[in-house]
Amino acid sequence: MTVRIQPDEDRPAGTDTAPDTADPSTPSTPDTPAKPSTAAATGTSTDAPTPPREAPRTHRRPEPNGDHRPEPHPNHRPATPQTAPHDNHPAAAGPQPRDNHPADHRTRPHESPGTGTPARVDVPVRAAGAPPAAGAPHPLRTESLRGFTPWAAAALLLALGWPLAATAAQWQGSWGGTTDRLSTAAGLIAVPFGLAAGAWQGGRERRRRMTELRAASPRTPLAQFLTAALPLACALAAAYLVVVAGALLACAPYVSAGGPVPAVFAGDALSIAACTVLGQVAGRVMPWRLTAPALAICGYVLAAGGVGSSGLTHLAPASLHLVGDGDLPVWWYPLVSALWTAGLAAAAVLARSARRRVTALLPLAAASAAAVLLVHTGDGMLRDNPLAHRQVCDDSTTPHVCVNATRPDLLPEAVRVLSGVTSRLKGVQNVPVRFEDLPRRPREDEAELPMLTPLGWWSVRGKVNDPEQYARQGAVNLVRRECEEAPSARRVQVTDGAVLRWLAPDSAGKDDRERAVASARERGDTKELATLRAEDRACARLAALTDDERRSWLGRYFATAHACDPDANEVPSL
Repeated sequence: MTVRIQPDEDRPAGTDTAPDTADPSTPSTPDTPAKPSTAAATGTSTDAPTPPREAPRTHRRPEPNGDHRPEPHPNHRPATPQTAPHDNHPAAAGPQPRDNHPADHRTRPHESPGTGTPARVDVPVRAAGAPPAAGAPHPLRTESLRGFTPWAAAALLLALGWPLAATAAQWQGSWGGTTDRLSTAAGLIAVPFGLAAGAWQGGRERRRRMTELRAASPRTPLAQFLTAALPLACALAAAYLVVVAGALLACAPYVSAGGPVPAVFAGDALSIAACTVLGQVAGRVMPWRLTAPALAICGYVLAAGGVGSSGLTHLAPASLHLVGDGDLPVWWYPLVSALWTAGLAAAAVLARSARRRVTALLPLAAASAAAVLLVHTGDGMLRDNPLAHRQVCDDSTTPHVCVNATRPDLLPEAVRVLSGVTSRLKGVQNVPVRFEDLPRRPREDEAELPMLTPLGWWSVRGKVNDPEQYARQGAVNLVRRECEEAPSARRVQVTDGAVLRWLAPDSAGKDDRERAVASARERGDTKELATLRAEDRACARLAALTDDERRSWLGRYFATAHACDPDANEVPSL
């Protein structure tokens, strides 16, 4: 216990003086009688004892051992303790230890109270690179939720989502079209954006003059770089995957064959993250404000095929281009493409921030091997889709209606639109067996199905855009195939026109004929006017025939419909 001597000026009246400062001539034994007070010695009497003067109150703070110690008055000057002339209490037996500490001394936590002997205290010390104490936010969390990272992810989400939503009619209903559109958006938008965003954030330390602060940090340069780079790279890759998930969900209700290739989207996301890290390295090496737009332009030119038709175009990140559902990527392409960009980014990071920069040679070798494989393979990274060489048919019509097996959901719509043509040909001989939809020329007993793709032109979300025009195109494919030279006989042309108008009448064709007649009259083309009038008369005679007569006549007509330039005598006339 620490014993402290309180001067007389701060001591209440009637209290004892410190025994260790008393006069040595005065005995300090318990048997010594108390001296009479001054009032008693002078013979002065009072009716009531005079209360002692109240000393100023002080706040008592607890000592480390539980006792309380008074706080000295702000204006108090330490004085040498004096022996009180009158002591009404006996002194304590034996000498007391003197406290040599100043009045404002406080016992330190690492000292034993009263002795000044240092005590052993275990203070936890956090090593460099160790996680922060409980309650402190992790640096990765801070970088992910504050500053530039969330704004960059939101901007990329908007930049990818808006054009995809605006062109949804061109890819909804086709897994190949959706994959191609997402991969193209990743290469043309996300990769240049990641390069620019990484470069902009990579140069912020020098722009904000934080280089010395970074150098004084206990973390290694590699840990500092990854702490700043990984949140942005992961955020941009996550934004792309969110857009991918939304596009696949929007496509699923309108497609019924095949499926997406998740490895392609995973490789694109990894390429976006790797390009973001590459931008970070470039931003730290060249911390200029023009570095970010320059990298964005270079990334866009590379993705758009700015290096020409050489094999270097296949080195562009996310450079997969599918044409509809006819092709599929080989299984190893997404892995090799991601290895190329990720290895290049890892090599740049290790060469910049690692303690042993020689470790950058390993990822650089992996990236070089992937690049050689991509350039050497070229267009061989795509293979034929087995479904594209099969078709699904409806045998209840004449002719049968078949659609490609990659889009069987469009078969009911094609049957419905062509029902006007097929119902008029029921029971007719020599008509083509089917409308085929395969990547080849139709056989002699087949007619080509009018195009349903590319999506957005002829069909949107499982529906044909212009049913009348689609049916007319189907009738054209039945009447006369496309030939290099049109039939020379005027009578054959008139017959073909009459059959076509009877199979697929449409209001647009009627308007076209009226405009053609008016134009021929203005030009004074009597030959063209005669052909149009003959076609009108032939169509009227065909419509006036009975059902049996019409079926018989159409059977003789379709027997010669496969010839491009038939003899006029072989074609029946009306």
